[in-house]
Amino acid sequence: MTNPLIIDELLTIRDYMRWAQSRFKAGEIFYGHGTDNAHDEAVQLILPLLDLPLDFDPRLLDARLIRDERIRLVEAINSRVDERLPVPYITGEAWFAGMPFYVDERVLIPRSPIAELIAVDFQPWLGDIEPLRILDLCTGSGCIGIACALQFPDASVDLVDISEDALDVAESNVVRYALEERVDCIESDLFTELTDLRYDLIVSNPPYVDARDIAEMPPEYRHEPQLGLVAGEDGLDIVRRILLEAPDYLNEGGLLIVEVGNSWLALEEAFPAVAFTWIEFEHGEDGVFCFNREELLAYAALFAA
Repeated sequence: MTNPLIIDELLTIRDYMRWAQSRFKAGEIFYGHGTDNAHDEAVQLILPLLDLPLDFDPRLLDARLIRDERIRLVEAINSRVDERLPVPYITGEAWFAGMPFYVDERVLIPRSPIAELIAVDFQPWLGDIEPLRILDLCTGSGCIGIACALQFPDASVDLVDISEDALDVAESNVVRYALEERVDCIESDLFTELTDLRYDLIVSNPPYVDARDIAEMPPEYRHEPQLGLVAGEDGLDIVRRILLEAPDYLNEGGLLIVEVGNSWLALEEAFPAVAFTWIEFEHGEDGVFCFNREELLAYAALFAA
């Protein structure tokens, strides 16, 4: 319930910025959906709810808010602390590759390091290949595929997910960026509905959380759809299928990029004879590998074993 005393005492944006940070620290919330500290979390929560840009004029910090705005902020801050609801689910917006995307609890909140690869055109791994057909496998909100479509303006992109709910969110983001003519949403269990389709680039951030990690995750992550997180005892149920099936959907020389996060060690242990190419990121993230079609075919027997 909203505390009427708080609403009457806190009047300005600055007041709510300070109070939010105090609530976040006292509530010991977990940061991990776009921020790593109380101040940035408060900014990401409060400004969108006031329809203000993140780079707004700081002179507005002392602007007084109307009562409806104050009620909205108190309820949002309480939801963040008491329910451990991640900020993007409260504001309905998450940022990926420098762009805003609509999100809700039907999809994971974007946080993939693959954004860094998109910014450099997947070089040097794509080499001389110009990707004219791109597949975003396990697309969720559609952020990876849409960012690829904007980076490669001549490419057609398919956004594929097993979840109809997730594809509804992805479709809203396709419309948001006016990409309906080049980007399609396809409901499919990985490649099952993609008969006769071939791609120059397949990018996937599939479910890869193992049983141990899912049990130890902070409460914030329990608001996210488990279908987009959990992938068996070792986190590799989906990745194994992708490794085995992807060559049939890649053009000659085509590239596969897959994020496996903390399950990278389990993947290497599962396939000790496979020389995985692990991508190094400027900001220190890890757990993303790549293979071209010919490499996948060379390891096919091992992936099938």
